[in-house]
Amino acid sequence: MTLKEAMKERHTVRRYTDRPIPEEILQLLQTRILENNEKYHLAIQLRIDDTSAFSSMIKLILAKGVKNFFILAGPKTPDLDEKLGYCSADLMLYAQTLGLNTWWVGGTFNKNKLNAEAGENKVIGVVAAGYGAVQGKPHKSKKSEEVAVYEGKVPSWYSEGVEAALLAPTALNKQAFSIRGKENKVSITCGSGVFAGADLGLVKYHFELGAGKENFQWENNWI
Repeated sequence: MTLKEAMKERHTVRRYTDRPIPEEILQLLQTRILENNEKYHLAIQLRIDDTSAFSSMIKLILAKGVKNFFILAGPKTPDLDEKLGYCSADLMLYAQTLGLNTWWVGGTFNKNKLNAEAGENKVIGVVAAGYGAVQGKPHKSKKSEEVAVYEGKVPSWYSEGVEAALLAPTALNKQAFSIRGKENKVSITCGSGVFAGADLGLVKYHFELGAGKENFQWENNWI
């Protein structure tokens, strides 16, 4: 399975089985994490057989069977949330190519505990990972014309990028982002909520994957 195929197959999964993740897959995930951390100066971690990501109440009513998760953390910089959103998209889709399911969580994880353990780093969320009890289902989505505008004749790469962006997980599934394109230049903006930065990174990764990096340039971009 390619990353582009995984993008269409990946859906939010909140319930997981007890099936352990094989060591060879764990090694692949750790290598992917290391690559992202080194490239973007982050401190993402993978926790295995650890049930501390959620409180007892959340585990009882929502996060059932979650015992493996990525901790989305890094130094406190202005673009931290965006970078972590971007890299978490890469990790989720890569995990999907390895046969795993995932769930991006920004509001209900054990913030105080994980931030205390992170030291000088900041934790913005976690991504549950493992073998889902279900495979999830597509989220309700806006239409491309509701989130994107292109000045001139729309190239196919732009349309494919927008469709890919609409597959990205966003806070409360609001898809509160706007994409603008002209010639080979593209910009994406998100709302001003607490998850705006992470959403921006998630959407940017998906757009890149759908459009192809070789076909366009970001305006005012750190990537």
